[in-house]
Amino acid sequence: MTKSKLLLLAGPCAIENAETPYEVAERVSAICKRLDIDLVFKASYKKANRTRLDSFTGIGKQQAYDILQDIRKKYNVPVVTDIHESYEADELKDVVDYLQIPAFLCRQTDLLLAAGQTGLWVNIKKASFQHLSMQFAAEKVRSTGNQKVLLTERGTTFGYQDLVVDFRSIPIMKQFAPVIMDCTHSLQQPNQTSGVTGGKPELIATIAKAAMAVGADGLFIETHPNPGQALSDGQNMLHLDRLEELLEVCFAGAFCNLKFKI
Repeated sequence: MTKSKLLLLAGPCAIENAETPYEVAERVSAICKRLDIDLVFKASYKKANRTRLDSFTGIGKQQAYDILQDIRKKYNVPVVTDIHESYEADELKDVVDYLQIPAFLCRQTDLLLAAGQTGLWVNIKKASFQHLSMQFAAEKVRSTGNQKVLLTERGTTFGYQDLVVDFRSIPIMKQFAPVIMDCTHSLQQPNQTSGVTGGKPELIATIAKAAMAVGADGLFIETHPNPGQALSDGQNMLHLDRLEELLEVCFAGAFCNLKFKI
């Protein structure tokens, strides 16, 4: 089988300080260079959708913007961050290469249109309550004339405190856009009692390999050098030391039949 490039969106959940994003970007970019993988560095400049009021949300907009731009330049990689309100799309159009629509906002028409109008790649995460196809979300972005759309599978609600991945969604969504598998958030265990989200990081490799087997065009993996100390989503992030081995398995496997190129 001829090798194809794997598209990887990876990085820490959030820009939580001035050091961790660089540590992760340096190591992940080096791994991807060795394995010939196309990397998009991911980090949220702001976490606007935390459960508790006292949860960490960010280090400040301008400082986070500066870090994203610096990583983009220093490591020569495209970068992606989330937006939550329409005005952020225009603010970020010269800062990042991809805009990401959080899962719970994937039906927000004004947000999708604003993202599409930037001309950047738009990665739309599928909400846990959303139909498998995500057809209409993709069409909203494309109505702006922007054809650069990705759809990301991140699990379906399975009771109040668990998610399950219906892998039928990958070939279904591929009818409308290239599909990325979110291997970390799909293993979240939402907790509305304590307000602290749990996860099952030991199953990240299982989700990744299964997604590749059914034709996913890329993987989304949040990774951190010390997940236990992360200020956001630490319980479902992959330890940075385990990333290279996982990517080697997913990239070299006979089921790797990727066609998508950035």
